Amino acid sequence: MSAQLNAPGRLNGPVLAMGLAGLVVGIAITIASLMYSGHAAFNTTNDGVSWGLPVAVYVFFVLASTGLTFVASLAMVFGMREYYPIAKRCVWLAAATLIAGFASLAFELGHPFRMLWAIPLSFQISSAMNWMGLFYTLYLVFLLLKFSRMHAGDWDSGASRNLGLASFLTVIVAHGTLGLVFGMMAMRPFWYDGLMPIYFLATAFLSGLALAVFITHLAYGFSTQNMPARIAALLAGALPRVFAFALGLVILFVAFRTITGLWSNADGLEAFHWMVRSPWFWIEAAALIVAFYILMSPGMREAARPQTVASVLVLAAIAIGRYEFVIGGQVVPLFKGTWVPGLIEYVPSLTEWMIALAAISLALALYAFGEKALDLGAEPKAG
Repeated sequence: MSAQLNAPGRLNGPVLAMGLAGLVVGIAITIASLMYSGHAAFNTTNDGVSWGLPVAVYVFFVLASTGLTFVASLAMVFGMREYYPIAKRCVWLAAATLIAGFASLAFELGHPFRMLWAIPLSFQISSAMNWMGLFYTLYLVFLLLKFSRMHAGDWDSGASRNLGLASFLTVIVAHGTLGLVFGMMAMRPFWYDGLMPIYFLATAFLSGLALAVFITHLAYGFSTQNMPARIAALLAGALPRVFAFALGLVILFVAFRTITGLWSNADGLEAFHWMVRSPWFWIEAAALIVAFYILMSPGMREAARPQTVASVLVLAAIAIGRYEFVIGGQVVPLFKGTWVPGLIEYVPSLTEWMIALAAISLALALYAFGEKALDLGAEPKAG
């Protein structure tokens, strides 16, 4: 492909148009369906699967946002200046994915604006879900304030550094409360685990790295020749190595968690057998292994196309994993034999798929807008 076709920013217009088109279609169908059928438009039921695809999409995006903030914090908080060339892009994309996740959850809730008065007037201090909402909101505020500082050219002042640290610390707490929302549910053995926040932390960092690699290549037309020298050096050096380390760690997490679940005969862990019987689990596993092979091969790890393939494989695997996690925790009925003799069956409805389309499209549109209008490739001036 010619340098002209791969010119930086060449793809921003098509990505923005695609994002806006998907957003219009997704929201239009979703609103029409919800107005006609209400929550019956979802294939969730009172049998047990009450959190469907929109919640899985929410978890995917908010943890991707967490991971992107971790990547940006390598420069903003830990002083690894070689990561500055991608920091601004990662901060903006972290905000975009967080907003996309909130949008998916808002459609699932049905009446999200009730939170504006219900939460402050009747805040449940013992509810991890309430704290999760509070800390993710604070995180978004700190993230946008930090981005505004970076966009104004203030990268290293005391106020700018404090905002970077605040966003980093707040997202760790928010991430921990999201892990607790699932991990404290003793009646759902597939989720119940004190280490669930750590598992979320590892997979969030991996998804952030995968998005950082993919979006950086997308921003420069998938050609390292179009990249500034510092970004090309980062993609040929430290970033893919960190990516490989995080991927190897997550593969071990997934393997050990799955083996433990299959070995145990505790009631409720039949969900692990449900998971491994699905072809999607093996697609997820194959994608992670192939991506790890690419990133561990020096000849491929530093090349643009293999890096892009590895990032896409990892994102696809994580998306499958989020769906397995959210749905798998609910397929075993709480009162087996009472009204559901076996595992609960769930297939997302058209409305739920349209919510997913709208969330993905919103993230793409926000990202492309940032590339066109906000100079996401900027970094601190030398000196």
